[in-house]
Amino acid sequence: MIPLSPAPLGRARTRRRVIGATVAVSAAALGVLATTQTAVAAPPVPAPTTDLGPNVLVFSPDMLQADIQAKVDAVYEQQVDNEMGTARYALLFKPGTYGSATNPLDIRVGYYTEVDGLGQDPSGVTINGGVTATGRNGSGSLDTFWRSVSNLTVHVVPTADACHTGNEMWAVSQAAPMRRVDVRDYTSFMPYCEDPNYASGGFVADSKLEGGALNGSQQQFYVRNTDLGAGWSNGVWNQVFSGDLNAPAQSFPVPPYTTLTTTPVSREKPYLYVDDHGAYRVFVPSAATNSVGPSWADGHTPGRSLPLSDFFVAHPTDSVTTINAALAKGKNLLVTPGVYDVAKSISVKRADTVVLGLGLATLTAQNGAVPMVVGDVRGVDIAGLTFDAGTVNSPTLLKIGSGHHKVDRNPATVGSATDPTALQDVFFRIGGPHVGKATTSLEVNSSHTILDDIWAWRADHGVAGSVGWTVNTADTGVVVNGDDVTATGLFVEHYQKYNVIWNGERGRTVFFQNELPYDAPDQASWRHQKVNGWAAYKVSDKVKTHEAWGLGSYIFTNVNPTLHATQSFEVPDRPGVVMHDMTTVALNTNAGTIDHVVNGQGSAATGSVSGQPQTVTRYSNKTVQ
Repeated sequence: MIPLSPAPLGRARTRRRVIGATVAVSAAALGVLATTQTAVAAPPVPAPTTDLGPNVLVFSPDMLQADIQAKVDAVYEQQVDNEMGTARYALLFKPGTYGSATNPLDIRVGYYTEVDGLGQDPSGVTINGGVTATGRNGSGSLDTFWRSVSNLTVHVVPTADACHTGNEMWAVSQAAPMRRVDVRDYTSFMPYCEDPNYASGGFVADSKLEGGALNGSQQQFYVRNTDLGAGWSNGVWNQVFSGDLNAPAQSFPVPPYTTLTTTPVSREKPYLYVDDHGAYRVFVPSAATNSVGPSWADGHTPGRSLPLSDFFVAHPTDSVTTINAALAKGKNLLVTPGVYDVAKSISVKRADTVVLGLGLATLTAQNGAVPMVVGDVRGVDIAGLTFDAGTVNSPTLLKIGSGHHKVDRNPATVGSATDPTALQDVFFRIGGPHVGKATTSLEVNSSHTILDDIWAWRADHGVAGSVGWTVNTADTGVVVNGDDVTATGLFVEHYQKYNVIWNGERGRTVFFQNELPYDAPDQASWRHQKVNGWAAYKVSDKVKTHEAWGLGSYIFTNVNPTLHATQSFEVPDRPGVVMHDMTTVALNTNAGTIDHVVNGQGSAATGSVSGQPQTVTRYSNKTVQ
């Protein structure tokens, strides 16, 4: 580990950098990539025949190390600053070992890049070197979004850039998950090489960080079902752990650790892998309750394996009509990297359908369409997709279930605790690369749904003309109408009314992160029923049972610093509604005030205490702790 001199922790977050123009990228423009879209296969694995598209790069251990490094570097150079661009990439590594102690493989990961091992377990692929996500001077890692790493083992070997690769550095903010990764050495989530070194992440699940982890400047972080090995370094505002081994003990608010011994319910993300015969398959993990530790710690992850022949492999040139026809014939859906313009809904009607995106594949609404609708069926899994609002307002961007089962109570449509519908690494965006408008981003009507790493973001920055109070309009990020819905890792930011509305019974949230909207022009534009602002997290007045742990909400109203929000959390006063470990923070000395934490209780987060969390440890039925 490199000696560190970190900046003071818990510093106020500054407005994210405005991107003035997109970067046009295509696979052909990469030059070195265009000639090697499919890797040479490593015996005895035959070359794949499936067309995964030009932006999926498949590597095998028998390829020349210099060639692998050149291709990885070329993608990174294209994507390092391509925050609002359209290029999407998946870098896939067949089973084997890459790099060595004397010749490490340095995989730097830029925007819209997914790095995956193709073994059935993380032990199948070993990277001697590093898989690195970093920040940028001027903003740290506050904008290090939209990238991922999964299903491999990293043995850290320092490279010429010793600062970033002396540890496994995954210094990210939202929409940048680490899953199924075994790091044999120390892991840093702090961008300590950058100035400033702010970070606002993050999400890790189903992993082993054997050397322990540095939280450093990360304002908030969620770690689920992970072995933290040598331990966790520190907290800033809201560090949450569930089902982890070697996690810090519960101690909120000082240090700000919320620790659940188990994860109440979970379903790990499906993943692509290569079997012993060299064929691509998709593994779909089973649901688990009250789980502890990585799903693969004692052998293969429980679940089912599907041949790729069970999938329609979609490309951006495929029409929605073609995709829907394949789904109607019983196919699952593998969405290859790219941006898909969706003018009518992709309709998922069959139980246990798997929809898996590669390379942060993006569905962009056209003409006010709802890009994807899931019927009243159980066991659907949607993973690895980004939903972009279009220029014409959409009522929602992803709808799970019709909601009719709430009336007819049909057991076939109400949802299943043993076979729940699940969303993993599903992200939503209103504005940024272009003007976007959507009333709601995610509507969940099916009961027993699992929401695992969701980021719904009304953009606070983007290309010129794509962001503004009357430009990228959006009321609410997530609306939950189904009963028994559980969210593990819920990030919802900048929506103009309630960021989250929870109408269903027996809902649970483990970790919530929020920023209230930056850009309301005046208090009259941001108030309702004589209440200033809108709560970040609203539990409906009719709900009798709800529980949540580790919730943070921040304010930075830089357009009008005089604005107030009455409270960030608003819940019914009933014994069955229990809120644990809530935090509010004013991010600047002169950029808004949150008057209370929850239901008129808790101290004000205001400029005079900027950067200092205002906390309530427990709230239920008008009782504060």
